[in-house]
Amino acid sequence: MKILVVGPSWVGDAVISQSLFKIILSKSEDIEIHVLSNKWTFDIFERMDETSETILLPFDHGELKLIERAQLGKSLGSKNYDQAIVLQNSFKSSVVPFFAGIPLRTGWRGEMRYFLLNDIRKLNKDTYPRMVDRFVALGLKEFDELPSDIPYPNLAGNEANINQLSSFHGIDFHKPLISLCPGAEFGPSKRWPSKYYAEIANEYLSRDWQILLLGSENDVPIGQEIEEYSDKSHKIFNLIGKTKLFDTVDILKASKLVLCNDSGLMHIAASVDVPLVALYGPTSPEFTPPLSNKAKVIKKSEGFIKVRHGDLEDGYHQSLRDIKPKEVLETLLEFKS
Repeated sequence: MKILVVGPSWVGDAVISQSLFKIILSKSEDIEIHVLSNKWTFDIFERMDETSETILLPFDHGELKLIERAQLGKSLGSKNYDQAIVLQNSFKSSVVPFFAGIPLRTGWRGEMRYFLLNDIRKLNKDTYPRMVDRFVALGLKEFDELPSDIPYPNLAGNEANINQLSSFHGIDFHKPLISLCPGAEFGPSKRWPSKYYAEIANEYLSRDWQILLLGSENDVPIGQEIEEYSDKSHKIFNLIGKTKLFDTVDILKASKLVLCNDSGLMHIAASVDVPLVALYGPTSPEFTPPLSNKAKVIKKSEGFIKVRHGDLEDGYHQSLRDIKPKEVLETLLEFKS
């Protein structure tokens, strides 16, 4: 049996989808999973042992391009997929499986795509409260109960790449290393303040740890702020905007500790089984928690607030400002070094 999965748009969701793949393969080892992925999540799926092939979806966020999507679907028709599972809820995400002629096309109801999907599920948020629950449910028959022990994601590492990164950046991965991931989508409303991150960096520098900053090109100004507030007598490895996602997986796996906001890198850190502290503001750890037994969550506010702008003048959210460095440090120190 061959299944085409239309992967999620965001890095964190891509990581979470590995739980679905594990559930699918637990039914039969003869199932082959191919993933249709955009360019910014491609490296994530390439690190999953469960995926046989990752196919590039050559469109940017928000691009409709229905004709091009239909053409891509037709080009995939020769692969003779038995089922498509569409993890996105958009109309356009369902176009490729339809034009690929895949007989069973499964997904949650959304954006008027009734004729594109023929196994449309109605989402009950009480039954499926977490994103991982909703992904896994699409790999089951419609009214099947979720397994009680949904497997966590675990992205594969690459030892040769770690050695190359160590040589290129001058990082000694045999010494204590804490990775700080200070960025987040949608700007400062999901970010812990840079000055607070710098306080954690300074504390670990005083303990003779190596400090490594990770993030995308969009996070470059944040890294510069942290460096500005940090102790200049010690070196910080600021790799924000300087590594590919492929590299980030290995760096996080080689870290001794990780501190991050609710972000894609948080989910990667959880998937490589590294001790991590995740800081939540207006978003919800009940919906998208770090799927790891080595994760600790700090959150000061209740529930979920769908925000794109913080409630403070500098764009930060008060609930993240209320998380003080002292509490974060105490939580980090709960992990025995």
